[in-house]
Amino acid sequence: MRTSKTAVMEDVVVATPLLRAHSAEGEVRLVAAGAWTAPNAAELERLVAGFTSAGAHAASIDAAAIEQLDTYGALLLNRLSRLSQAYGQPMRLLALARKYQGLLGGVQKADIADPAVARRQNSLVGVVESLGRSVSTIAEDLVALVNMVGALGSALLIVLRHPLRFRLTSTTHHLERVGWQAVPIILLITFLIGGIIAQQGFFHFRKFGADEYVVDMVGILVLREIGVLLVAIMVAGRSGSSYTAELGSMKMREEIDALRTMGFDPVEILLLPRVIALVLGLPLLTLLGSMAALYGGGLVAWLYAGMSPDIFMQRLREAISLTHFKVGMIKAPFMALAIAVVACTEGLKVRGSAESLGRQTTASVVKAIFLVIVLDGLFASFFASVGM
Repeated sequence: MRTSKTAVMEDVVVATPLLRAHSAEGEVRLVAAGAWTAPNAAELERLVAGFTSAGAHAASIDAAAIEQLDTYGALLLNRLSRLSQAYGQPMRLLALARKYQGLLGGVQKADIADPAVARRQNSLVGVVESLGRSVSTIAEDLVALVNMVGALGSALLIVLRHPLRFRLTSTTHHLERVGWQAVPIILLITFLIGGIIAQQGFFHFRKFGADEYVVDMVGILVLREIGVLLVAIMVAGRSGSSYTAELGSMKMREEIDALRTMGFDPVEILLLPRVIALVLGLPLLTLLGSMAALYGGGLVAWLYAGMSPDIFMQRLREAISLTHFKVGMIKAPFMALAIAVVACTEGLKVRGSAESLGRQTTASVVKAIFLVIVLDGLFASFFASVGM
C-alpha cells in the first residue's frame, strides 16, 4: 500500500524546467529540459530572459529532454525561435516529442507576437489620418440616418394602408411624455431667455436712443429663430436622450430581438409612435415657448425700461407679422423629425454594455443638436431667398 502511494506521488511531481546553452558542431545550441508548463511560469520567464542574448545567435533548440509541454511553454519556445529569426538566423527545433508537435504548430500558426513599441507618427500624417477617419464616420452616420428614414417611411405607409395597426395608445403616451410633461421647463427657460434678450437690448440700444426697436428685435428673433431653436435644443437633450436610452436598454435586454422573433417589426412597434409623438409635440412646445419668451420680454420692458404693456403690445403688433410666426412653426416638425431619427438610430447602435449605452446617448444629443442648428441655417437661407 505504501509503495502504491509513493508511485502516485511520483506521478504528480513536476520536473523543474531547464534551459542551457552549449557549443556543438561549431554552432550555439540551446538545450531545453523538464516541465515547460504554466505552473513553472516564473522560472521559465527567468530562464528565457537569461538566455535571450544566447538565443539570439543559437542555431537550434534540443527539446528531447522536455518532459511536459503546454501552450505556455510552446509560446516561450516560439518566442526564442522568433528572436533568432529577427537576427537573420533561422532556428531549428530538434527532437521534440511527437505528442507536442501539434501544439507547437498551432502556436506558431497563431503567430502570437510580443507587444511592439508604438512608433512615433508624423504629426501631419496623424492629422490627415484622423481627418480621414472622421469623414468615414460621418459617411457611415449619414447612411444610417438615411436607412432609418427609409424604415420609418415604410412603416408609415404600412400603417396608412392598415390604420388598425397604428398604436394610438403608445403614441398618446409618448406625446404626453415629450409634450405635456415638458411644458413647465420649456415655459421657464423661454421666459428667462426672452427677458434676458430684452434686458440686453434695452441696455445697449438706450445708448443710441432706440429703445422702441428692442421690441422689434425681441418679437422677430423669438418668432423666427430663438423660440423654435431653443425649444428644439431642449427637446433634443430631454426627449432625444430618453429615446436613445430606452431603445438602448431594450437592445441590451434583447427585447428588440424578441419582437423580431415573434414576427413584429420593431420600427412599427417602438420607433414610429415615438417619432410621430415628437413631430406633433415640438410645434406645440414651440408655440408655448415663443409666447412665454414674448411675455418675458414684455415684463422686462415694463419693469426695467419703463415701457407700459400697452405700448409694448402696440409696438409688437407693428413689428411682427403672420409670416414671422409661420417661419418658426414650419421649422419645428422638421427639427423634431431630425431629433427623433437621430435618437432612434443611436439607440439601435447600443451593444451589450452600460458604456455603450452612455456613449450612444451622448452621441445622440450631440448629433441631434448639431443637425438642429444646421437645419436652422438652411431654413434661414431658404426663407431669405424666397422673401419670407
